[in-house]
This record gives sequence, C-alpha cells and structure tokens, in this order.
Amino acid sequence: MKSTKPYLIRAIHEWCADQGFTPYLAVKVDATTRVPREFVKDGEIVLNVGLEATHQLLMGNEEITFQARFGGRPFPVVVPVGRVAAIYASENGEGMAFEVSDLPVEAEVDAPSAAEPEAGDAAAEAPARPERAATRPVLTRVK
Repeated sequence: MKSTKPYLIRAIHEWCADQGFTPYLAVKVDATTRVPREFVKDGEIVLNVGLEATHQLLMGNEEITFQARFGGRPFPVVVPVGRVAAIYASENGEGMAFEVSDLPVEAEVDAPSAAEPEAGDAAAEAPARPERAATRPVLTRVK
C-alpha cells in the first residue's frame, strides 16, 4: 500500500497557498537529499517551498524537486519524501510532522517486517499478530 505522506504534504502545501501562508519543509538531510550543504544545521534544513520562492516545483509521491536561490545562487533541490520531517506555515506554525525513515520510499513499501525473528529467538515463540508498519507517519500538529 502506498504511503499517505506525499498526499498530506501536498494538501498542507495547498492549504498554505489558499490561506496566503508561506509553506516550509523541515528535512532530515542524508546522502539521498540534494540541498546546499552550507545551509544544513545539525543534519537538518528548513526550506521555503512557497510558489514565490521556488521554480519548477514538483511534489511527487517519491520526491520533491524544485530550483531555489541560496545566497543569491540558483540551486536544484531534490528531497525524497521519506526525508521530510514536517511541513508547516511559517506565519502560525500550523502544519504536520512526520516520522523520518532511513529507508528509501520503495524499500518502505516492499521491505519485510524488521520484527521477523530467526529460529531460536524468544520472540519466535510469541503468537503471530499483525503489526503496524514502523514507517507509518504520525499525525502531529506543529506549533
């Protein structure tokens, strides 16, 4: 089943635009994230993704891409949806926060459960029960 995260990101972005607010993305930066590294602090970057601040903004199911100016220089930005920690309006802080996974989006959907025990494990004797995916986003109001 596909993640709801990219749909929720697009919905909050649209809500911000409708209200006249400026949408910001909080992103956990890793090797799959293409952002100017000099603006990354403590492994995170906050990006203005308002229509006035971006050029060719594409918010897909797997990644968010656009061009923006950093220090007056244009830079192509690529953010995997799995690395988005939050999207919120800068004016009032309302938005949504997400869990950030270390797996690519494709691996989140297709990966076997990390809780599969090996033979001989104490957990192997526990009765089987359906478990929620660890990569499922948690809905939180950001203020």
